[in-house]
Order: sequence, then structure tokens, then C-alpha cells
Amino acid sequence: MEDPDLDPSLQAFTLLLSAFQGPVSPGIIAGFILIILLLILSAAISGSEIAFFSLSPNQLNDLKTDTGKKSRIIRELLEKPKRLLATILIANNFVNVAIIIISSYLMMGLFDFSGSPVLGFLVQVVVVTALILMFGEIMPKIFATQYAVAVAYFMAQPMLVLRGIFSPLSSLLVKSTNLIDKRIERKGHEITIDDLSEALDITSADDQTPEEEKKILKGIVKFGDIAVKEIMRSRLDVTAVDEKTPFDRLISIILDAGYSRVPVFRESFDNVTGILYIKDLLPHLKKDNGFGWQELQRPAIFVPENKRISDLLHEFQSRKIHMAIVVDEYGGTSGLVTMEDILEEIVGEINDEFDSESDAIHYTKVDDSTYIFEGKTLLNDFCKTMGIEDRIFDEAKGESDTLAGLMLELAGKIPETTETFPFDKYVFQAETVDKRRIKKVKVIITELPVTD
Repeated sequence: MEDPDLDPSLQAFTLLLSAFQGPVSPGIIAGFILIILLLILSAAISGSEIAFFSLSPNQLNDLKTDTGKKSRIIRELLEKPKRLLATILIANNFVNVAIIIISSYLMMGLFDFSGSPVLGFLVQVVVVTALILMFGEIMPKIFATQYAVAVAYFMAQPMLVLRGIFSPLSSLLVKSTNLIDKRIERKGHEITIDDLSEALDITSADDQTPEEEKKILKGIVKFGDIAVKEIMRSRLDVTAVDEKTPFDRLISIILDAGYSRVPVFRESFDNVTGILYIKDLLPHLKKDNGFGWQELQRPAIFVPENKRISDLLHEFQSRKIHMAIVVDEYGGTSGLVTMEDILEEIVGEINDEFDSESDAIHYTKVDDSTYIFEGKTLLNDFCKTMGIEDRIFDEAKGESDTLAGLMLELAGKIPETTETFPFDKYVFQAETVDKRRIKKVKVIITELPVTD
């Protein structure tokens, strides 16, 4: 009978002693030895998980240069990390299940818990869980964290063997995991650029947020969705030089343009041969007209019109360049794009001492509802100037990127002077037209915002 005044832990110990059946048979001793061996194996497998997946980049580079057998095995295992991780998890689970089964057998052989089944359950669960956690998980992983390379070398050959043994199961696990990942990706809720823009409008509605910060944040949100064609400088507005240009004429063109880099072409701008950096010319300014400046060209980088400016920015950074020639689907030159053009999509207009007035967006404000723009003005710049969302023209503009191109899409032809075309809250009027293009566009706002 239990004494109610006895300490609970002492009571449990007394019950445990009373449940002991003894004596200890050779089978029980063999079971204990097997559990110790399995705990060591569990520790080795758990430690290898941390060791293989916590190798630093420098340690991985050392393994690549090492021609030893174990280094080669480690490289081979890490080539398929998912399969390696699956092998480790499967092997560890097999070992831990074996420990649980054998420990249950030992408990039944040593103790009779028929009089106190709750104590029997607690002993089996608490003791076995504590052993696996302490000696099979926590301690080996702490050790492997400090000695990752040594443990990886030690477990390289055994892990290769285990990968072969559990290959069918690990392959099945990896395939099922990949299938689940794909389904989750398909079902995942995608946040659109419009959603982000609306969220930004809501969060920045208070007057405390500076207007410049709002513009920069909106630029960042839309940054990944902008194509090069939308921000490039049209070929009509590009200053380029023929490779046959005499040296003195070249200097004159460069001084007039005021640019630090100039494209060089052969016969026509559709055949760009390179980029001339003005700083490369500086040591040769005093040379005569026969100087072969063409040898100073640097290779030109060509990008398609539909390339995303976020990708182009990464390319500029990796190649350490600031200018690219934009080409259309037929290989013809559409224009050029610079690092400054890309950055302006985030921070707004960047003006420096070399920018001329011809680079600015030219427009005339007739009154609060009427503006006159140059036809070559990019729709992207037009929307920024007017403070409107550029997506309202997505369906109407087709493949065009300028105001003149938008009018051609709306008209389906080259319009006559003063001919008008309404769209949304705007009326576009052909202000100045020649035989081949629309030079100036009058924009009339039909619905002005209501002010208090």
C-alpha cells in the first residue's frame, strides 16, 4: 500500500523496485549492448546531417581541390543534397524505431508493470525519449557543428553505403517531396504588382510620408515588371558616330553631345561595332587627324527589347558596364539603355552636369487640363509627368512605347493634324504631323480631379 506522506519521486522509485522481476538474463544483457550500439549509430547519423550541410564555402572549396577518396565521396554526396538528406532521415528513423522496440522488450523482461501501467508507460516513454534526444540528437549535433569537416570525412564512406541500401526509399521520398512542392507552388497565392501598388497606396496615404519616398517605393515595386523597351532611348535620339568619321570631326561631335560614352557603327546604326569611352580618348586629344581612334572601341553589349530591367541591372553589375545597345526581334538597333536610365526608374530623374536640355521631357502646359508633349515622349515618362498609372494604356498601346505610337494604335493610321482620339479620361490630338511621324501630341484631360 502506498504511503501518502511519501515523496512522489520516492514513491515511483519504490514502485519501480517492486516491479523489478530479475534475475538479468543473457538476452537482456545482449539487448542493452545492442541499444548502446544503436545509440552510437544514431549519434553518428544525426551528426552527419549537421556536418554535411554546415560546411562553409571555404571548406567546400578545399574539398573541390582535394583529390582524396573521401573528399570525392563527400562531393558526390553533396551533388544530390535532397537524396542525401532523405537517406539520413530514413536511416535515423530505422535506428530510432529499433531502439524503441528493443527497449520495450527489455522493459517487459526486467519489470512487471501490471500493477502500475501508468508508471510503465512513463518509464518507457520518458527514458527512451531522453536517451534518443540526449545521446542520439543533441550531443552529436553539437559536436558535429564544431567539427563538421572531421565528421564529414568520418561518415563519408558509411553514408555512401547507406545511400545505396536505402536508395529505393530515398528516391521515392524525394520524388514525393518534389511533387508536393510543385502542387504547393501552383496553389500558392501570388501577389501581383497591382496588389503591391494598392497596398503601398493604402499604407502611404498619410501626409507624414514624404512624396519622394512614395515615388521611390512605387518604383521599387514596379521595377521587376518593366522591360528595357519602356525606358530605352530611341535610335532617333541617340548620338552615335560612324567608324569612318575623321578624328577632328569625332572630337567635335563628342563635345557637342556631352556624353561619356558613344556608340560606334559601320555604315548604319543597325551595325554597331562597339562603344567609345571618352576617357580613353583623353590621352590622344593632341594627335593629328590620321589617328586611328577606332582601336579604342570597347565591345558593345546587345540586349533584346523585352529583357527585364532588373535582369539587365544584374548584368550591368556583373560585367561592370553602364551601357547596352537594344535590338529588336530582327536584329536591328532600336536604341540604347544606360545604368542611369535603370536607376531613374527607382529614384526618379537624375540630372548631372553633362545632362542637356534635350534629354529632359519636353512639354508645354497650356492650362490645368491641356498639355502638349513631343510625340517621341515615352509613355512611361508621360505617366510619371502626369502622375497617372501607366497600366491604363496596357491594352491600347499594343507594341508601342511612345505617345506617338499610342496615337498610331488608336488611329490605325498616321492621323491628320488636329485629328482627335478619346481614350479613358483623356483626348489625344495630333498637334504636329509630317508624312512619316507624329511630332507633337496635345493631351486634354476631360475629367479633372475634384478639389476641396
